[in-house]
Amino acid sequence: MLLERIYDQDLAQASYMIGCQAKGEALVVDARRDIAPYLELAAANGMKIVAVTETHIHADYLSGSRELAAATGAELYVSGEGGEDWQYGFEAERLMDGSTIALGNITVTAVHTPGHTPEHLSFLVKDGAFSDQPGYLLSGDFVFSGDLGRPDLLDEAAGGVNTRFEGARQLFTSLKEKFLTLPDHLQVHPGHGSGSACGKALGAIPSTTVGYERLFAWWAPYLAANDEEGFVRELLDGQPDAHAYFGRMKRQNRLGPAVMGGRGALPELAPEAIAEDLAADRITFVDTRNHNDVHQGTVAHSLNIPAGGKMATYGGWAYDPETDSRPLVLLAQNEEAAGRMWDSLVRVGIDNVAGFTPTLEGLPLTTPRTLDPAELEGFDAALVLDVRNKTEHAAGHIPGSEQLSAGRVLWHTDQLPSEGVIVSYCQSGVRNSVAASTLRRAGYDVVELEGSYLGWKAFADAQEAVAAR
Repeated sequence: MLLERIYDQDLAQASYMIGCQAKGEALVVDARRDIAPYLELAAANGMKIVAVTETHIHADYLSGSRELAAATGAELYVSGEGGEDWQYGFEAERLMDGSTIALGNITVTAVHTPGHTPEHLSFLVKDGAFSDQPGYLLSGDFVFSGDLGRPDLLDEAAGGVNTRFEGARQLFTSLKEKFLTLPDHLQVHPGHGSGSACGKALGAIPSTTVGYERLFAWWAPYLAANDEEGFVRELLDGQPDAHAYFGRMKRQNRLGPAVMGGRGALPELAPEAIAEDLAADRITFVDTRNHNDVHQGTVAHSLNIPAGGKMATYGGWAYDPETDSRPLVLLAQNEEAAGRMWDSLVRVGIDNVAGFTPTLEGLPLTTPRTLDPAELEGFDAALVLDVRNKTEHAAGHIPGSEQLSAGRVLWHTDQLPSEGVIVSYCQSGVRNSVAASTLRRAGYDVVELEGSYLGWKAFADAQEAVAAR
């Protein structure tokens, strides 16, 4: 049997390929939309992808299940559980609790594990050539290493009202009646790792076991004591801010993400053509450099979506394709780099990319405004805006500042002043640059605090030390 984890560090998201090496057939679970890694992995192992499925209707990324099924001709399976309100809106074979998918000697059995979402499935995997009992559980967003899938995303991202409490109780029941009835040796492979917003304390290790979680997970004492109310309180307390683009992901994943098909290479665009389109406001320029470089000069009205580790996440914060139909033009060193950036963006449903340029020469430039921490106290700001998470703000913030996380600013401009200057900050400056560029693109006058909170804190501590002498 082949069991391979394909991991996206940006979104802290894991998908899996399960393959029968005897028959040469494979199943992919929770695929992302840039599907080349699955095709390459199958080819490297002499396998054909014959089935594609997913654990639930995702909120944090746009599913690639339809994309992969269309490219390979594989059978597409989705959950049929959760009731009428949680049915997928596209054609696929429905899986219920106990449904199976056979791959030669391998049997994959769906287990309904509601809580994170009502329709959520986990998958027990049995290698019949080795044992008559399952040895693995793909737990999706049900059980993580050291944590559980948060049950409040339907409220935060899908317009639900107090669904978190019912979801938390469902999680308690799923743990009690499904997870803890499994043998301790069973290996658990979750759908996310550390850094995901789908839980509050996810571990970084890629897998765990039922027995380890039974003994050491934070929730274990509550289950051992059958303390449902204590479990619900602990689970819901301190969950991080949910990114606002999660609502779009949830809607599109339920209805069925558009199938892109083969994507050609992005063209290099001439600076003259880009400048003309910028003047006519026909495109959205994306400066993909780090914030320090951007602060030396960038394209006017551009978005700062830094390339590299978190480009999909930052793209989801800064650009909403449901309200902005102008195609993106990326700052990229070459065609290959532009292609990697595009791969990241399509994972959050940002498909409309017109091309790239390797230079800013010939384009209208501006220098973003910044403010030294020493000047903040006397500065006439309509709002000092903390774009960190609410838990970071609660742990310490600039006095008088208001919190609205960078992943939510574009969708909650009603919480911002209609006139005056906004001074914004994050922890060190990266998220702040993304959020500030987003707000400037939306027409706000934003000044970024140099060094962000860490810079202000160092200044404040130094002032306090001088006063204490």
